[in-house]
Amino acid sequence: MKRTVTALVLFLALLVLGACAPAPTPVPPAAPTTASQPQAPTAAAAKLDRPIKVGIVDTYSGPPAAFGNDALNGFKLALSEINKNGVLGQKIEFTQRDDKYAPDTALSMAKELVMQEKVDVLVGTINSAASLAISAYAKEQKIPFIVWTAKSEKITGQDGHRYVFSTSENTAMAGKAGAIALAKKPYVKYWIAGEDYEYGHAIADSAWNNLKKLKPDVQLMGQTWWKTGEPDLVPYLTQIMAAKPDAVIFATGGAGMTNVLKVAKSTGLSDKIPMWIHTATDYSVLKPLGANAPEGVMGTMDYFYYYPDTPANQAFAKSFQAAYGNPPGFAAFHAYNTAYFIAKAFEKAGSLDKEKFIDALEGMKINSPVGEIEMRACDHQAVLPIYMGVTKKDPKYDALIATDIVPLAGQDVMPTCDEIAKERAKQ
Repeated sequence: MKRTVTALVLFLALLVLGACAPAPTPVPPAAPTTASQPQAPTAAAAKLDRPIKVGIVDTYSGPPAAFGNDALNGFKLALSEINKNGVLGQKIEFTQRDDKYAPDTALSMAKELVMQEKVDVLVGTINSAASLAISAYAKEQKIPFIVWTAKSEKITGQDGHRYVFSTSENTAMAGKAGAIALAKKPYVKYWIAGEDYEYGHAIADSAWNNLKKLKPDVQLMGQTWWKTGEPDLVPYLTQIMAAKPDAVIFATGGAGMTNVLKVAKSTGLSDKIPMWIHTATDYSVLKPLGANAPEGVMGTMDYFYYYPDTPANQAFAKSFQAAYGNPPGFAAFHAYNTAYFIAKAFEKAGSLDKEKFIDALEGMKINSPVGEIEMRACDHQAVLPIYMGVTKKDPKYDALIATDIVPLAGQDVMPTCDEIAKERAKQ
């Protein structure tokens, strides 16, 4: 009995001492980090106080609407993925405007989105002249503007500035890629033909200037230019065939390029004279032509839904097909990437501050359907691969595809940062 009482007293004493002892200091768990997403100390705990507002200015009427709608669908697909978890507690919302492929209208729509809708970021544009007009306004208003389809190298080149970015390949990149491919061919005598507008002259100049550097003995026999939207191209292409060049560089895009391809086949030019057109191998261009699309046309492009045949690209193409009933074109690819650049940059910035957003976007990398893509800090141009291919029928596909694809790394076809700085210094 005495032993039992003693043990009980001792147990109670130890219990009291334990209750009075200070509690051990808890060790905080290590903060998770990922290689693909830089950690910002303030952003990790930040919460946005409202949704991110994106204003889209693009073409939704007339033939170029095929590209505007493709881009819009790519953007919406990305948002459906991003908004599941949101960005710092908020979703990305958008408001769109139709610029009707007119630069003046595009500028008016951009002003409306900024002044009335109070958007945080402007995106869009197919027309290069429209892009340059909005870019100047974005610089004045200090609002970020991301171009996702227009391709003039002036956008991020000589006319580039802090507030404009591009997730599309540009004419400097495409022209050099085309020149690299053409320089390997035996062609010497060339003809240049295309639409008399900003993009047409930009792509022609880039392709020819790079070709001359790579193969100095090439000769320019002549040039043919027509108004944008010119319906009857037969006289122009007949004139070119009569001149008998070794090859033709066609400097046109969108609906104008579709018309060139159609007439090139109907007149027999595509069977008689080798021709190169940037984006001629894109699905959005070849699908509407169907049986009227010519085989054997050389083209450059930065996205194919069937190449590269990787899990990431397969997943993107499958999701897009399921959502919209057709495979994605290059415009959808660019807009999809744009949404992810926006989400990741605001997440890194930790706020809706436009200057912090720009700082975050510079040099940022995202994982795209074709691999990692960087937003180059020196000029705000996305570093994209360019694929050279030749149009050909394949029974597995509902339109002509690109075959004999030769990939070129983005950094191999882009102007250097020093070259960009020199161009901007001239302004």
